[in-house]
Amino acid sequence: MSCSVLILTYNEEANIADCIRSLKWRDDVHVLDSLSTDQTRRLAEDLGAAVHERAFTNYADQRMAGLALPFRHDWVVMLDADERVTPELAEEIDGLLAEVGAGVAMARVRRKDILFDRWLRRSSGYPTWFPRLIRRGRVRVEREINEDYIADGEVVHLSGHILHHPFAKGIDWWFERHNRYSAMEAHRLMAEQAVSLPPLGLAFTRDPAARRRVLKAWLYRMPARPLVVFVYLYVLRMGFLDGRAGYLYALMRMSYEVMIDAKMAMARGGR
Repeated sequence: MSCSVLILTYNEEANIADCIRSLKWRDDVHVLDSLSTDQTRRLAEDLGAAVHERAFTNYADQRMAGLALPFRHDWVVMLDADERVTPELAEEIDGLLAEVGAGVAMARVRRKDILFDRWLRRSSGYPTWFPRLIRRGRVRVEREINEDYIADGEVVHLSGHILHHPFAKGIDWWFERHNRYSAMEAHRLMAEQAVSLPPLGLAFTRDPAARRRVLKAWLYRMPARPLVVFVYLYVLRMGFLDGRAGYLYALMRMSYEVMIDAKMAMARGGR
C-alpha cells in the first residue's frame, strides 16, 4: 500500500523545495496554497507537485479542504512546508502501510525543532506528537489553531521523526507569524475558558494528545503563565543544555505567551 502527500503553503519559497525533495520516495504530492504572492507555486510545480489554491480561513478548514483533494491513495502524509521527512521515517511509513489493519485511522509523529542547525531537544518541550499520517475519511480536524484531530479508529505512534525548521525564514518572520497566532489563540482561549476545566486526572491518560490538551487548559488558568513556561522549558526541562539556541528559544516561547495574555487582557478591558 502506498500513500499520497499534502503540503499546506503560503509564501513558502524559502521552504517548499527542500520539503518536496524530502518526499522523493512518493509520486503523488499535492500542495494546497493559500494564494501565495511569491514563487511557491512555480517551485512546487517544477518539482512535480500538483498545486491547488484556496483562500485561507483557518487551519482546521484548510486541512480538511486539503484532505478532500483528488489523491491517488487512501493514506496521506500531511506536512507543513517547513517540515522534512527523514529517510528513516519514510522507511517506517512504508513498513506500516504494508501491514496496516483496517482499524487504524491515523499515525502520530514527533518533530525535532531546529534552531542555528541545532536540535532543541530539551527547550522545545520534546517530545510532542503531531498527526502526520492520515487515512482519508477517517479523521476530522477541529479547532482553528493548534488543531485537534478526531480519529474514527485506532491511532498509532511512529518512532521516526520529522525535522522542523521554524526559523528557516528568519527570526522576524517567526515573531510575525506568532503575532498572528497569538491573536487567534487569545480569541479561542477566551471562548474555551467560558466552560469548565477538564478533570485534572485526565492529564494522566496514555494518549499524549489528550494529555497535552488537559495540561494546556490548566496552564492557561495559571497566574504568571509566561514565566512558568520559561522556567519549565529552560530550567525543569534543562533547556540550558541546548546552549544559546535553547536560551533564546525559551525566551521566544515566553514572549509568545505574553502576547496571548496581553491580547486577552485588552479584549477584557484590562482584566
